Amino acid sequence: MRVLVTGGAGYIGSHTVLTLLERGDDVIVVDNFANSSPESLERVARITGRHATVHRLDVADREALDAVFAAERPDAVIHFAGLKAVGESVAQPLRYYSENLGTTFSLLAAMDRHDVRTLVFSSSATVYGDHQPAPYREDGGLLGSTNPYGETKVMLERVLTDVAQADPRWRIALLRYFNPIGAHESGLIGEDPRGIPNNLAPYVAQVAVGRLAEVGVFGDDYATADGTGERDYIHVVDLAEGHVAALEHLRDHEGVRAWNLGTGRATSVLELIAAFEAASGRPIPSRVLPRRDGDLAQAWADTTRAAEELGWRASRGIAEMARDAWRWQSANPNGYDAAS
Repeated sequence: MRVLVTGGAGYIGSHTVLTLLERGDDVIVVDNFANSSPESLERVARITGRHATVHRLDVADREALDAVFAAERPDAVIHFAGLKAVGESVAQPLRYYSENLGTTFSLLAAMDRHDVRTLVFSSSATVYGDHQPAPYREDGGLLGSTNPYGETKVMLERVLTDVAQADPRWRIALLRYFNPIGAHESGLIGEDPRGIPNNLAPYVAQVAVGRLAEVGVFGDDYATADGTGERDYIHVVDLAEGHVAALEHLRDHEGVRAWNLGTGRATSVLELIAAFEAASGRPIPSRVLPRRDGDLAQAWADTTRAAEELGWRASRGIAEMARDAWRWQSANPNGYDAAS
């Protein structure tokens, strides 16, 4: 299969490109490298012995995107491109709505013009907001996020649902990620956030490697086993394999369908820190801070639908996630910027 991957140089994108190349697909990457590095794809090629075809452009550039579709003739698209920092979206909502909706509209128009109507869409567990108790089910009720980033995913899920309902030729998977962490077992590719990490796991890893001084634990008085917030962490390689499972499912199924991609297990902040201490063999300083507005005590996935319909389950536990994340971080303390 020829698969076009937007945002394919990013954290989840690069691991998915690797998984596709390893199974023999031809991969075309479209990325503007605003929040990623071309080095990730060079390293993917080192691991797999195969290169993706790379086009450096913005998905919102309709003329350039048209040229890629005309030249490459993909069979399907996996769409990662977009902005993804929750806190930044609260401060810059217009930028997030413009970027995430605009790039997707540009992509859908190009797909329609070139008769490519198989799409795996990168959604998020943020679409559940605070509307249902954990574990979150795909059919648990109305969607609605607590931040602009999540709202862009809610809106785009609705757009894609309408598109598929209006034209039965479309085949669309909506993949609702929980909290991806970890890295490829080689240690060659991993998460490389720009500036101070927005997510807990890379923050903990950077404290372990000495780039940051301590981990802030936002609240220790939740109604959980140790008082800290609990989240569903999923290994990024399991997540990449979930995209391939969804792509295979779309071969034989028209319409639109949502699936949770998580482990179905909750891990607390303190448990995650302990896992990184065990993986690194280093103490990780932490300090309890007041709760943040909008944070939930618990959030994890019901993964029944993905298991039954995609034949997919996450297989890697929190110890393996921490071990692989540490292997990447310790070998690349400054991420791809220090790549030789």
